[in-house]
Amino acid sequence: MQMTHLDEEGRMRMVDVGDKPSSRRTAVASGFVRMARATVNAVKAHQTPKGDPLEAARLAGILAAKKTAELIPLCHSLPLDHVEIQFVMRANGVEIHSTASTDSKTGVEMEALVATSVAALTIYDMCKAIDREMVIEGIALESKTGGRSGEYIRPKAKAASIQRKPVSRKRRSDRSD
Repeated sequence: MQMTHLDEEGRMRMVDVGDKPSSRRTAVASGFVRMARATVNAVKAHQTPKGDPLEAARLAGILAAKKTAELIPLCHSLPLDHVEIQFVMRANGVEIHSTASTDSKTGVEMEALVATSVAALTIYDMCKAIDREMVIEGIALESKTGGRSGEYIRPKAKAASIQRKPVSRKRRSDRSD
């Protein structure tokens, strides 16, 4: 198997996409921040100590998508046309859906995944004062279009198995801090 990011001597390199044609590319990623019901209620009621975690996460995710090439060593810098982050409140947490689009020579999967990851981390940061047992989980590519490899859609069975299974938590009332 030929490694695309290694040269003949095994040194890391950025793939040359100069001869590839540009095409419209879109990617959607998702993730989930599992939290206590009281935390969900505080988010819904806009009563979290640091302010609105969803709006902070939306902005952080968009900014992170724009900086993906600075965070992931061999990613190409892409001219993003659109980044959108949506949230769905569930009884046990927040679903995150990030979409990134561009006309470029390489895909935007990493930008969508980074946006989702940073949005999840921002929700955690904004809510940690009231819930330190939150769990970030299920970050995954849901779909992508464009490019030589064409369309990808995550199989529903895999998406459903990642999403929203309850995680049992040990009570921490006996813990001394």
